Amino acid sequence: MSAEVSVPSLPAAAARDRAQRRLAIGFLNFAHGLDHFVILIYPTVVIELQAAYGRSYGTLIALSTASFVAFGLFSLPAGWLGDRWSRRNMILGFYFGCGASLVAAALAPSLVVLTIALCALGIFAAIYHPVGTAMILEAAVQRGRTLAFNGVCGNLGVSLAAGITAALTAAVSWRGAFFVPGVVCIATGAAYLRMIPREGRRAEKRSATADVTLSAPVAATIFGLFVVVALSAGLVFNTIAVALPKIVDERVGGISLVAVGGLTTAVFLCGALAQITVGRLVERFPLHILFALAAIMQFSGVVWAAYASGASLLFALAFTMAAIYGQITLNDLVIARYTADAWRSWVYAVRYFLTFMVSGAAVSMIAFLYGRGGFDLVLGATAVIALGFLVAVISIAVIANGVEKARTLQPAE
Repeated sequence: MSAEVSVPSLPAAAARDRAQRRLAIGFLNFAHGLDHFVILIYPTVVIELQAAYGRSYGTLIALSTASFVAFGLFSLPAGWLGDRWSRRNMILGFYFGCGASLVAAALAPSLVVLTIALCALGIFAAIYHPVGTAMILEAAVQRGRTLAFNGVCGNLGVSLAAGITAALTAAVSWRGAFFVPGVVCIATGAAYLRMIPREGRRAEKRSATADVTLSAPVAATIFGLFVVVALSAGLVFNTIAVALPKIVDERVGGISLVAVGGLTTAVFLCGALAQITVGRLVERFPLHILFALAAIMQFSGVVWAAYASGASLLFALAFTMAAIYGQITLNDLVIARYTADAWRSWVYAVRYFLTFMVSGAAVSMIAFLYGRGGFDLVLGATAVIALGFLVAVISIAVIANGVEKARTLQPAE
């Protein structure tokens, strides 16, 4: 008791606000994991659907194109609404909308209805990234660590998607692989509605000043480069993430669907380790330098994976995934440094619109290239795209380095 008396306590209102922020961040972290989990259920289920419907992998994986396109396209209206309406209510829409879409997919009587349900899932899943990322940054005290851990949660969603989906498919059916996560989404949405209060007038108090201001020419140049970064990053990420279960299935060989899911999960978990490391590194090293190093690693990893097989393939994929998820966190932090909170949801909406819009192109690219040259051709094309990403990131790093140096040399007023 004496120790409690000797340490000054926070005012009750401040303590409640801090606890509420932590609770809100917890829900947002869980939402990030669910977001990536639900959108990647189908790429594992499709292996089972090949046997159930007697269709080819290329034909069936193409059915998810609308889902991935919606995942990117609807981030724009989601980000716009997030800045002008209630971010909290948008997250409610995410939870309940994804849950209803997953239940609809589980009950789908045909592939046509399943495709429609997947498209609806993409629409509601699009809410999280522009809105949730802005909310995380708004609530965070230590921005780098908080965003990095949020990234880890998203990575866990990706990592666990293949393993849990394969287990549910084996234990119940492919319908159960959709239904169970749908129930989880709806239940979590109900808890969020009950435990997270309305925002009130907080949106009107959002800052309109960025951490680092840029001149118009520099801002325009960086924006153009970020368009290239978003498009190329989206293609690399979605190509690897969607194709990974099938790559492991083919190139490791002779293993069950559950084993494929387990190995895919292990590969994705390497991304979580990378994001935890990035969360610490950003406190010691400049963001733009780390961003450039992650781009170099990503390109090297994709080239390695293109030539690897067996056990070495798993190491190559793990290295690539670490680089991919490391650059995602760094990308978000760089944007946050040069963007004001008042329009941050919109900026993230544009970033994720470009990144995820090309996910539909990634699925089509996989289907097209796989039918003509297998994964040798798929991974070779991905390496070329990763090279474009590398060039754009290096250019951003050079410009940002000049901006940061000029800022430190400015005389104090």
